[in-house]
Amino acid sequence: MEPMFLPGVENFPRPCPYTDLIRAMQAKGSEYMQIWHLFAFKPEMTVHLARFSQALLRDPAPLSPGLRELIAAYTSALNRCEFCTKAHVAFAAVLLERERGVSDKFVESVICDPERSGLTEQEKTLFRFVEKVHRRAQQITPADMQPMYGAGYDDEAIFYVITICALFNFYNRWVGASGVHPLSDEAHRQAGERSAEVGYIRK
Repeated sequence: MEPMFLPGVENFPRPCPYTDLIRAMQAKGSEYMQIWHLFAFKPEMTVHLARFSQALLRDPAPLSPGLRELIAAYTSALNRCEFCTKAHVAFAAVLLERERGVSDKFVESVICDPERSGLTEQEKTLFRFVEKVHRRAQQITPADMQPMYGAGYDDEAIFYVITICALFNFYNRWVGASGVHPLSDEAHRQAGERSAEVGYIRK
């Protein structure tokens, strides 16, 4: 694996579950997510980020976990963040296969072009809103909520959409500027399977 841009972060993890995961994967010579180094460097801070991510993306909500992961992947693709796009495409693919029986090609089609994908018309409205939040959040007005209301989404669902998009604008910049590299396709697939089982909190 290529080194990150911050050797002082990568080489000095603090005692925490992420450090244990890093050491275990290194001992096996396996690929692993370098974002773990960011979580392990200041675990007293990042434990809250992991809990927030779990609550936002996996706890009960108006939108399914698979759809929430798809929003995360789409936001990451808009930001051209290769690591986060591949990671959350893999997470979404596993979850949506379980929720809907769709293949990973469905997820890829949404990332490439939501309008031509197999999303329902209601979901296409949601992804149009994601793009608005991503590209011009400061210019959004009450009128921008009307298509979402018309498609059947309430304020709680809209809150989740906005918050996921906002969180992944943070994550994309955090990993990009730190030099977190994407894994092989197979390693991302395996990580997607693990994530579907354990979520974001490491114990």
